[in-house]
Amino acid sequence: MTKAAKDLPYRPCVGVMLMNERGGVFVGSRLDREAGEAWQMPQGGIDKGEDLEEAARRELFEETGIRSIEILTQSRNWLTYDLPPELVGKAWKGNYRGQTQKWFLARFTGAESEIRLDLHEPEFEAWKWVEVDDLPKLIVPFKRALYEALVAEFGDRVRAIAKP
Repeated sequence: MTKAAKDLPYRPCVGVMLMNERGGVFVGSRLDREAGEAWQMPQGGIDKGEDLEEAARRELFEETGIRSIEILTQSRNWLTYDLPPELVGKAWKGNYRGQTQKWFLARFTGAESEIRLDLHEPEFEAWKWVEVDDLPKLIVPFKRALYEALVAEFGDRVRAIAKP
């Protein structure tokens, strides 16, 4: 990371690990990927003056159309990742070196017909439910440690709640 990148702040964000009744976790395939698959959970920036849970619910709705959720818990700590050098200066108009995120674990309580990727400016082109332990291998490499931390923190709860 260049000295200039080290001087940049982290973008404050929220993310949602959304699970269904079978313990599957929602991931979307990003539209803005350069090559290959790029699956991730819904996440995004916090608006000025916005409560963290409110931001999580808004981001989830904007990216997926989903409103029917029950928030179960939030991450103990803020989780941070750095952008790879080739993205610093490009992503988020060059204003940030990466993101610091507060994550929420939520249960989807609606019907899958509620899921709409086209209600706002689309970020995902497809979606699917995956096993919680598969999340780190689906995410882009520079976010892998963050996803491993999320699986370590929320994974047991997802597995315990899952219906056989």
